[in-house]
Amino acid sequence: MAESPSVDPASQADVQAALTQELEANGFRVRRLPGRKTGGHLLAVPKVRHRNQPIQALIGHCDTVWPRGTLSSMPITIRAGHMTGPGIYDMKGGLVLMMFALRALANQGLEPEVLPVVLINSDEEIGSGESRRSVERLAKIADRVFVLEPAMGETGALKTARKGVGQFRVRVSGKAAHAGLEPSQGVSAILELSHVVQKLFALNDPEVGITVNVGTIDGGMRPNVVAPESTAEVDVRVLTTQQARQVEEAIRRLEPETPGAVLQVEGDLDIPPLERTPRNRLLWHRAQKVASELDMELEECLAGGGSDGNVASLHAPTLDGLGPVGAGAHAAHEYIELDSMVERGALLALLLLEPPLNWQAELESRAEGE
Repeated sequence: MAESPSVDPASQADVQAALTQELEANGFRVRRLPGRKTGGHLLAVPKVRHRNQPIQALIGHCDTVWPRGTLSSMPITIRAGHMTGPGIYDMKGGLVLMMFALRALANQGLEPEVLPVVLINSDEEIGSGESRRSVERLAKIADRVFVLEPAMGETGALKTARKGVGQFRVRVSGKAAHAGLEPSQGVSAILELSHVVQKLFALNDPEVGITVNVGTIDGGMRPNVVAPESTAEVDVRVLTTQQARQVEEAIRRLEPETPGAVLQVEGDLDIPPLERTPRNRLLWHRAQKVASELDMELEECLAGGGSDGNVASLHAPTLDGLGPVGAGAHAAHEYIELDSMVERGALLALLLLEPPLNWQAELESRAEGE
């Protein structure tokens, strides 16, 4: 297994070389998109393509959260039908499924009506900062998008909804003064930050899916100095685009309670929610139909974290969580269920053989019939 932490660009070379070799063996032309601060990305298109053929996108990532050397303390093991290892569930198992499905189609001489185009990035675990534009460009021209992130837990649920994610930093500027000699001459940034933190937590509304968490705070100089500055780091999760706008506006409207204190808000909700839009529901129902042909019962779920599927969903019908069944993403017990791999690979292969979704025409037809 090739270790490939996001923050070590050189580490991506081995895993990308293996993926390139497999894709080329299955009839793809592979182009490496170099990164500026990352290990770059792979874009693969079948060598044989028909004029005006619609495309479908297969998206995954080869980076993991585990540093080099983790294999020495967390080796690949197989026990009781489980395979464990760093990044095996999130999401190298998904990459294997992707290759398996494409190989199965090639070996059987099956040519999908909708051209499969593969994008594998190396910065998803750190926010897809460099690859986001490539994800957007591909999704904008795709009939549909399949994301090979792992399934949710042991039920194998597909992720038909994901929360949007935002990161904010609230900086408070005050005025330093001697805490014993001239405390009234100072403006405590820490005092003001205590008001800000309470306002931020008040934005939580778990019943509708809004979570706001102040994860870290920092500030001050010394115990005997009125704090001239302080900072809070804030994580925001929302279910809908409307909620994203409401929460972001509320954070930006924060006003200081302490006379003389100044607030500065940085950041935004940069990962949009993957919502259960009408076009995404069409793709989910298509997946259910295909699963029934395999005697599979698919479940769906909401995931609290974001993925490249969140961005793709803005532009095309998107289905996430098509990767392996397992658990323990980013944890020492990370594993996949080996028995699930063939079934999940067959599901993906059949989905790739489905005719075009033509979601715009289908939604218009349904609207006319109502």
